[in-house]
Amino acid sequence: MPLHDKFGRAITDLRISITDRCNYKCVYCRTGNEGALYGDLPFEDYLRMARVLVGMGITKIRLTGGEPLLRKGVVEFVQNLANLRPQGLKPRPEEAVRGAEAPLFHEQLDIALTTNGHLLADLAQPLKDAGLSRVTVSMDAVDPDRFTRITRVPGGFDHVLAGIRAARRAGLWPLKVNCVLMRGFNEDQVIPFGMFAREEGVIVRFIEFMPLEEDRVWSPSTVVTLDEIVARMAEYRPLVEIPHGRSETARRYRFDDGIGEIGIIAPVSHPFCGHCSRIRITSDGKLRTCLFSVWDHDLYGQMRRAASDEELAEFIRSVVMKKEERHHIGEPDFVPASRTMVHIGG
Repeated sequence: MPLHDKFGRAITDLRISITDRCNYKCVYCRTGNEGALYGDLPFEDYLRMARVLVGMGITKIRLTGGEPLLRKGVVEFVQNLANLRPQGLKPRPEEAVRGAEAPLFHEQLDIALTTNGHLLADLAQPLKDAGLSRVTVSMDAVDPDRFTRITRVPGGFDHVLAGIRAARRAGLWPLKVNCVLMRGFNEDQVIPFGMFAREEGVIVRFIEFMPLEEDRVWSPSTVVTLDEIVARMAEYRPLVEIPHGRSETARRYRFDDGIGEIGIIAPVSHPFCGHCSRIRITSDGKLRTCLFSVWDHDLYGQMRRAASDEELAEFIRSVVMKKEERHHIGEPDFVPASRTMVHIGG
């Protein structure tokens, strides 16, 4: 039966971190001193986890890090994921004639990847050919000098821009560019990113800064909220909100002339937990039911103890039934997540 939590939410989206290594040291994420803490698993282990979960109703898989393109063999891994057949709405033609008892399948798994884009230019077309559906690039300034100050990687801007353009040529669509806004660092990039969305033909998504950085210095005053972003963008051109799916993380907007789209992910000022459809696997094989979970559940540990696929599925169901109703950011009883973002998977 499909995977649901105790609140009746269908779990259809899986995020797999395939490394917690990263070649950037963004100020809102890393201290700059710590490297990888948890290590990577062989791809065949992630593939087995994915296969079990796809059999339980997962229809979307997003690969994250750290920086996932640092992993050798990522193209082949995407190809292996693309061979999985998710349960869904359409029967395969050869099974449609068997009647109502035939299993139902989507035509293919929706496979996405989140990357900082530094290595994307050479890999965009091979990833597309392997079966990658779409890509999201993290990019926190359109000004090269500001970009360098945020990432602490000289010259990175040109690599990321080349990666974005290569992904667009390869047909990895929708192509999204994520910008984490942090007061005092890049809140003046709102309008430049609006121009970038229109000029480059990409969807720019602004993300409210969350308490997931290694320095643990987050405070509400650092958050540039959804309402502030919309007001600032209106100084450039008015925005018109467009419909979005219930479980989508972003509120979506088009410019008034229909050219260019932006999204705003606002977990702090406008939480969307009520329709959450996501679970996560960390690079060391821990199952997490929420970005802000204070517990890890050792899925890889079950595999090391020679659990069968059926036993893994039962373990996953028991964990998902513990999925949190919502996060508590900004509330007096808020407890930070047990891991920071780079060690969870973005």
